[in-house]
Amino acid sequence: MGQLEDMHVFVRIVEAGSITKAADQLNLAKSAVSKRLGDLENRLGSKLINRTTRTSSITEAGNQYYQRVKLLLGEVDSLNGDIACKNKVLAGSLKLAVPLSFGITHLTPAIDLFMRQHPELNIEVNFSDRKVDIIEGGYDLAFRIGSLPDSSLKARKITPIRHVICASPDYLKHRGIPENPAQLKHHKILKQTGWPLAGMPLWDLEGQKHLVNGESSLTANNGDAMMQLALSGHGIIMLPSFFVWEALEKGDLIQILENYSLPTMHAYAIYPATRYLPLKVRSLIDFLIERFGDNPYWDQHTT
Repeated sequence: MGQLEDMHVFVRIVEAGSITKAADQLNLAKSAVSKRLGDLENRLGSKLINRTTRTSSITEAGNQYYQRVKLLLGEVDSLNGDIACKNKVLAGSLKLAVPLSFGITHLTPAIDLFMRQHPELNIEVNFSDRKVDIIEGGYDLAFRIGSLPDSSLKARKITPIRHVICASPDYLKHRGIPENPAQLKHHKILKQTGWPLAGMPLWDLEGQKHLVNGESSLTANNGDAMMQLALSGHGIIMLPSFFVWEALEKGDLIQILENYSLPTMHAYAIYPATRYLPLKVRSLIDFLIERFGDNPYWDQHTT
């Protein structure tokens, strides 16, 4: 390794929070990472990281060096990216964190196509609904649905996420079809964990808010499980359309209250605000935006 590689190691130590975590992310031995840091400090003649057997902390000189090095490495990555862009060759590794159900059903086929276009890439994917720390975990990119409260992250909208209210034909045959939100109080609702059953807001076409009240027959934190129970006639679900679109097309679920809606959310690609976005990451984001768009395929047969 040369000085530039030592700088990369130093930045990873700072962003990961420890030499041990940096070594795991870089797939290097802890001793090798410590040696790279030591070589860099000896070359500079200054202590960058205070470290003991249990803790490590950045020094004042280390923080100043870190801020300058980030800019320098960003310029190097930008230069490399511009040259690589001319050749259209994407190579190296990508580490992604994606939501479980959306990732398996919709992102996996997209990643399959992207890998076919760029066979030199190696992609590692973590499927989980847990919001991982992308800096600590060493992720190049993560996908999230909903709000983005963390201001230390940058984000690009990938596609809108709309909700559908639906139930099985058998359930509606026996319990009747509600014509307005007030009638939901006479129905069983399959509730998503974290959503309030009492006072859940729906909006009509005129923008008026209506509060939903109903009896919950199930609360679950997994949309696929909720959909399966709805298919079995256990109640009404309010799920993102990417879960239920095929069941709606087949008639296994029936959309109700088409003139009422939950707020539209978005799927985002997020990455650290302090990190230059490499060409391979930008290319994947652009690919997904083009693939899904403002009217994704799962919304093209819903109201």
